[in-house]
Amino acid sequence: MSDEQQTDPTSSQPENELMRVRREKLARITELGWQSHPNKAHATTTVAAVVETYSPRSAEELDASPERVAIAGRVMAIRDFGKASFLVLSELSSRIQVYVKKDALSEREWQLKENLDVGDWVAVEGPMMRTKKGELSVKAEKLDFLVKALRPLPEKWHGLTDMETRYRQRYVDLIVNDDVKETFRTRARMVSFIRNYLDGHGFIEVETPMMQTIAGGAAARPFVTHHNALGMQLYMRIAPELYLKRLIVGGLQRVYEINRNFRNEGISLQHNPEFTMLEFYWAYADYEDLIRLTEDLLGSLVQEVRGTSTVTWRGAEISFARPFARFTMKEAVVHFAREKRGVSIDPADLDDQAKLVELVRALGEPRPVRDDGTEGPAGEQPPAIEAMNRGKLLAELFEAVCEKHIVNPTFITDFPVEVSPLSKQKPDDPRYVERFELYVNGMELANAFSELNDPDEQARRFAQQLEEREKGDDEAFQTDDDYVCALEYGMPPTGGEGIGIDRLAMILTDSSSIRDVILFPLMRPR
Repeated sequence: MSDEQQTDPTSSQPENELMRVRREKLARITELGWQSHPNKAHATTTVAAVVETYSPRSAEELDASPERVAIAGRVMAIRDFGKASFLVLSELSSRIQVYVKKDALSEREWQLKENLDVGDWVAVEGPMMRTKKGELSVKAEKLDFLVKALRPLPEKWHGLTDMETRYRQRYVDLIVNDDVKETFRTRARMVSFIRNYLDGHGFIEVETPMMQTIAGGAAARPFVTHHNALGMQLYMRIAPELYLKRLIVGGLQRVYEINRNFRNEGISLQHNPEFTMLEFYWAYADYEDLIRLTEDLLGSLVQEVRGTSTVTWRGAEISFARPFARFTMKEAVVHFAREKRGVSIDPADLDDQAKLVELVRALGEPRPVRDDGTEGPAGEQPPAIEAMNRGKLLAELFEAVCEKHIVNPTFITDFPVEVSPLSKQKPDDPRYVERFELYVNGMELANAFSELNDPDEQARRFAQQLEEREKGDDEAFQTDDDYVCALEYGMPPTGGEGIGIDRLAMILTDSSSIRDVILFPLMRPR
């Protein structure tokens, strides 16, 4: 009988005592002639394939035409009945029972079975059968040892109190929680579908630098590093945007990258300092083309991965049926202020600096006050409301009034130029740009725009961003003179978009935290 059948690892018995017992069993196994860590396992199929192939067959069919299999897996349960035992082997999210009978094995193999514990890895060979209770099983005629789990698996693993440990020891989380394995299988299918979709639409996958001399392409604080040989400061990539658009200048008309980004920002249910984005750029297209492509990509993806256009995420039923809803930013503020706050706003007030200050003060989120009497969280220096420009005021009002109330996929368009330094202005109203963000259940999922390709205007906006940095906004864009130089060689009209892969995985797996869909999220050291 395994030690877990006698003792709960979370009980008062010290873990090192359980490990001592397991090491003694390993010593006995090696004395029987098995290698402690063999180089190879004999397995001709997988547990999943065995379950899929033989589950439809009755006991009579298996007895009439016995078929042998050779599989390997981790022992997840041991049930002893004297001269017979049942082992449950696990591989990925599939499990199969193994019937082990003393007279069907050599004495050496039976002694091996006697020294196995839950968590060990073994290989088994024998015919398929069903037990008297009808359970599909492998009748072991050969048992081989692969590795001993020196640490016992936890039995009391589920629950909020264990979440931090689950993130820190994802390898154990994956062992004991099949739904976690399924989450990451779904994520892999999602990424594979996106690649195939874009490849099928004429895009090519590229790679751009992760260490950059200028942190550009997004409004975010970067991580700083140093290259010793060159004696220069570098920044970890906050976005690949400016490099991907350089490729459009170079004549690669449709490019995409599924990239790792690094932003020196807080951690929340939707934010991890290291995260994955899809960014793609499409020559000759504008943001309207991107809206149509985004609807088709995401609608097709959800249908493929979930088998339906409707998913449930964080208790909300979300429909990815096309077309998605659509508001301009100003329309959204007016609509949600009336529907959710009972406040009527004149759209003209959203173009008035003084009126916007009043609205942000009345409807915006409370701003913490520091010890020195200024507003904002400790350690940060956001500008006071009165010091914000018109565009930032409108964006802040939108975040406070609208974001959390958007459930089904909704495009928010027509952003102020002040918060969109890389976007092309609308020809009929240059105060706004051809940009959209896609929101789902209160979370931003995508950001896209018709790309600014006028080098002089781009240089002017970089200068404006520099002024914002000098006022204390350390997330404002840095000036990239080489990017302006690239634009001077000519970039055709282009649409560009970024989609958060981690956040999309959260939606498709009904995960409440971004850490649930990142295999190894950043954690503070113990």
